[in-house]
Amino acid sequence: MSKDKSRQFSLKALPGLIVDTYKSWLSNDPFRSSAVVAYYAILSLPALLVIIVNLVGAVWGTEIVQGKLTDEFSMALGSDAATSIQAMIEETQSVEKSTLSSIIGIGILLFAATGVVYHLKISLNAIWRIKPDPQAKIKKVIIDRVLSFAFILAIGFLLLISFMVTAAISVLNDFGREVLPDVLLYAAYTIDFLISIAIISVLFGLMFKYLPDAKVKWPSVKIGAVLTALLFVLGKSALGYYFGLAEPGSTYGAAGTIVLILLWVSYSCLILFFGAEFTYNYAEKFGYGIKPNSRAVNREDIC
Repeated sequence: MSKDKSRQFSLKALPGLIVDTYKSWLSNDPFRSSAVVAYYAILSLPALLVIIVNLVGAVWGTEIVQGKLTDEFSMALGSDAATSIQAMIEETQSVEKSTLSSIIGIGILLFAATGVVYHLKISLNAIWRIKPDPQAKIKKVIIDRVLSFAFILAIGFLLLISFMVTAAISVLNDFGREVLPDVLLYAAYTIDFLISIAIISVLFGLMFKYLPDAKVKWPSVKIGAVLTALLFVLGKSALGYYFGLAEPGSTYGAAGTIVLILLWVSYSCLILFFGAEFTYNYAEKFGYGIKPNSRAVNREDIC
């Protein structure tokens, strides 16, 4: 049962809420958690790419999706890393297999792809002070993996929407350069940016709402999701600039791409975990609180 709001949120309370969030964020060792997720992201990356390319490519076309993903990786990690990832995608698409090996491969693929989402779930549970119920065993493992795969499908769907919006804006800009004033072109870029923020906010909102083993209401989630989306977009731009300027992957030679992915995922997870801490603090102080669901218990209830 949800509790009544104990206090009404106002902008005056935001600085104190940010300070409390920062303190609790540091106390939960976000650097260790982000490193764990980054490690599993490397292991899951080939499987994730295969699923997303084929899922979105079924509607948009695999070659177009590969090109879009390569562009995104190029902006985030640099052209060398993007080229390596593009080769990885092409390799997975060109391999011919027998029926039996395909079935086995799909099973391994799904298990590998859900690994990074599963460990994100563990980290979010820790941030929200809950743990899986020790009594729940194999059933919970199956539910967790199915939920993780559902999030991959959601990412694919949102990615498809993002591609469609970006393509529409691009067509509008190409046409508008000839007949529209510059102010309308800037307006189109602004709309593209706002839609991107909205899509990322929806993704983080779904993640905070459904991924942890918790019961949390949408009013408690939406502010944290928008804040996380804004920080993520700013952080992505800053990381892209830093990687392009410092080229940290060049020190590691052939392993540079792996190092860049580890760094990017790790830094991005630090932002995600800060947003999760903010959501937890906001929900406890101004929202309806966060309670464990039927498959979990409060952390302090476990000896």
